[in-house]
Amino acid sequence: MQEFYKLKASEVVTNLNTTLNGLKDDEVTKRRTEQGFNELIEQDKKSTLQVFLDQFKDFLVIILIAAAIISAFLGKLESTIVIMVVIIINAILGTAQHKKAEQSLNSLKALSSPTAKVMRNGQKIEIPSKELLVGDILYLDAGDYISADGRILETFSLQVDESSLTGESESILKTVDCITGDNIAIGDRKNMVFSGSFVTYGRAIVVITAIGMNTEIGKIASLLKNAGEKKTPLQENLDAFGKKLAVIILIISGIIFGISVFRGEALAESFMFAVSLAVAAIPEALSSIVTIVLALGTQKLAKQNAIIRKLHAVESLGSISVICSDKTGTLTQNKMTVQKLYLNGQIIDKDHLNINNKHEKQLIQMALLCNDAITVNKKEIGDPTEVALVNLGEIYGLDEQTIRDEIPRIDEIPFDSDRKLMSTVHNINGKTIMITKGALDVMLLRATGIQTDDGVLPITTKDKEEIEKTNYNLSKDGLRVLAFSYKELNDVAGVSLDDEQDLIFYGLISMIDPPRVESAPAVANCIQAGIRPVMITGDHKVTAASIAKQIGILKNDSEAMEGYELDSLSDEQLKEKVEQISVYARVSPEHKIRIVRAWQERGNVVAMTGDGVNDAPALKQADIGIAMGITGTEVAKDAASMILTDDNFSTIVKAVSNGRSIYENIKNSIKFLLAGNTGGILAVLYASITALPVPFAPVHLLFINLLTDSLPAIAIGLEPHNNSIMKDKPRNINTSIINKTFAIEILLEGLIIAISTMAAFHYGLSTGNELVASTMAFATLSLSRLFHGFNSKSKESVFKGGLFTNKMLWLSVLVGNLLLLVVLLVKPLAKIFEVASLNNTQFYVVYGLSLVPLALVQIYKLLFVKNDGNANE
Repeated sequence: MQEFYKLKASEVVTNLNTTLNGLKDDEVTKRRTEQGFNELIEQDKKSTLQVFLDQFKDFLVIILIAAAIISAFLGKLESTIVIMVVIIINAILGTAQHKKAEQSLNSLKALSSPTAKVMRNGQKIEIPSKELLVGDILYLDAGDYISADGRILETFSLQVDESSLTGESESILKTVDCITGDNIAIGDRKNMVFSGSFVTYGRAIVVITAIGMNTEIGKIASLLKNAGEKKTPLQENLDAFGKKLAVIILIISGIIFGISVFRGEALAESFMFAVSLAVAAIPEALSSIVTIVLALGTQKLAKQNAIIRKLHAVESLGSISVICSDKTGTLTQNKMTVQKLYLNGQIIDKDHLNINNKHEKQLIQMALLCNDAITVNKKEIGDPTEVALVNLGEIYGLDEQTIRDEIPRIDEIPFDSDRKLMSTVHNINGKTIMITKGALDVMLLRATGIQTDDGVLPITTKDKEEIEKTNYNLSKDGLRVLAFSYKELNDVAGVSLDDEQDLIFYGLISMIDPPRVESAPAVANCIQAGIRPVMITGDHKVTAASIAKQIGILKNDSEAMEGYELDSLSDEQLKEKVEQISVYARVSPEHKIRIVRAWQERGNVVAMTGDGVNDAPALKQADIGIAMGITGTEVAKDAASMILTDDNFSTIVKAVSNGRSIYENIKNSIKFLLAGNTGGILAVLYASITALPVPFAPVHLLFINLLTDSLPAIAIGLEPHNNSIMKDKPRNINTSIINKTFAIEILLEGLIIAISTMAAFHYGLSTGNELVASTMAFATLSLSRLFHGFNSKSKESVFKGGLFTNKMLWLSVLVGNLLLLVVLLVKPLAKIFEVASLNNTQFYVVYGLSLVPLALVQIYKLLFVKNDGNANE
């Protein structure tokens, strides 16, 4: 492969047969055919057949296969056929669940894939990174994820984190200069950028030299990030619980086997029954049901503008007790509109500017020159604050691109959130002028002069007090204020941070970003749900407090704190005070980490929003890092657990609500499975201890296992969202899903199912026919477990408005009933399933007893469970 780092930038462009105006459409089509897409080929995924065959590796399935073989040797061909049918149907269901979950996760990955800014047909556009081609002219800014290898053509203080490739944690300062020598290490190719790295500072223009598997990261298979999906903590806990439960049930089955043999029953029959009991009692569907419910839950969240990048976040959502949110764009509309300007000691409304006034026109020009936003075909590209300045220029006939062409940018110092400034250098009227825009408090500390109608004068304390008073009054009205200054440079060789001193203050431009209409109700929902909303912003305290009061976050001004006040507190002092503060203003990214840690040390589960490069550490520190999908940098998105595609605070609240519902549904599914299995085990234990005939044939237990496990459990897992769930306090994340109270409920509900089942068995025995008794016990256990699905679907009684909310549950119960009736009524199946024909009275008894657990649990819920006035949606 050609060593582009040895060539001049212009030579690379020529060699790749491209231009600085980018590729044209016909060239894009041609190169796409030749190069394909910019994608890394992931490790081969298992085919559907492989997934299907993997279902047979399960320990329980192996036991079943052994049982089928033994049954065949004993001449019970019907049992062998039924066992194999059960195994195959279970394998089909397992495969379907696996593929559905895989498809859901793949679609989520596609939704959160990065984008790239390129020049095509002479215009700067944004495209999905997978569409990059060799020869594309790529524009990089701070926070961008680099998705292809490239040679730098122009750089403005570009620094890149290449730790994913080199292991070097410090950012690399890039250059355009040629590098001589052979076999230069990746970390030393400082005029190149590489896929898998990201921009931490500055900006650059790059020509793409390699895409997909031809990139440096494409050559290193071990660095593929998405090679495998880890199990979530809940899945791991359930797997561990399932294994322990399996051991207990196998011991119980062994005891039952021993009792049966002791009572003189045939060894083979006793073995088959013990195996069937173990298979029916062990809830092997636990983990797979959690997987499918989590996967489908993330799909629902994606439709509501919350893309889950890490599956464990779904579990954590329900435990969030603090949401630390940025103000701009999340709680506000992020639609900046310039309202007022201040210069020469006067406040001027945006509609009353005099474009013929030299100073007023120059302030607008400065705002357009020290600015990276553009408007292309009425599409706004760039930071909303800078877009607002571009829109102000358009009102007065000043086109940003025209002005930038007339007064080109020579050099720049990009904005960063630590120093809160951005500077650009231009040649204006033969002089090298640096224009600086940014936060007023920082600007005034560096200003030594002030622009007036009488020319440039030394800035006085009185001047600063007047400017600060104006800034306060504007901020009090909820306006965001930007300060502008300039400075003439003597040295044109290059601009540095040291040049941002001795500035000449020029003026202020204020703009409004009104709160989102939905922010106030979302904050109210948060507070009702026991979640503390906290605003963290880089804006002034007065502006932040104004917005926070409007939406209900701030009750009184003593709950607001500025960054410098936070600096004066030790970590221990902050931990003590953090609960008293609702608004943090003028904060740096380092402050965000301290705030998150302080809340966490008080035992809270914290969600944190962020969009910039420097927000990444705080996003990783938070229990759930939430990146902005619109304004967020790719670095922030990569560090986050969740991405908001609409940058909206209310979406976080919806996600929390849905996260709570998903967790509750999973819990209800587990309860349904374990209560039904407990009923079956208790019924068999009762019969064994009281020396009654065996109530079930092995084939009955296998049928029940297939009929009453997966489909109703998944249906319960998909129970529609319950609005009343936001009236509960956040769940303690350290509390196990299967606690003492939960276990007692499972045992009691299982006991009721067992009593109904054995009542049917005793009724059948009273007829003098053991086959009728076994059939009635089998039918009652099947139906009572199916009907128990309505008990498990929610905490409240289904008669409080929730009876018909879950169509999937009704369908699974209906299908279960029909399958059972087919077994009981179709005579050719009677021998296979070892059932007797039941008369009408016996059918009435079966259905009546099957409804007893449903009736008793519902009566209890009606009398003792509080009605929250829930509504499902």
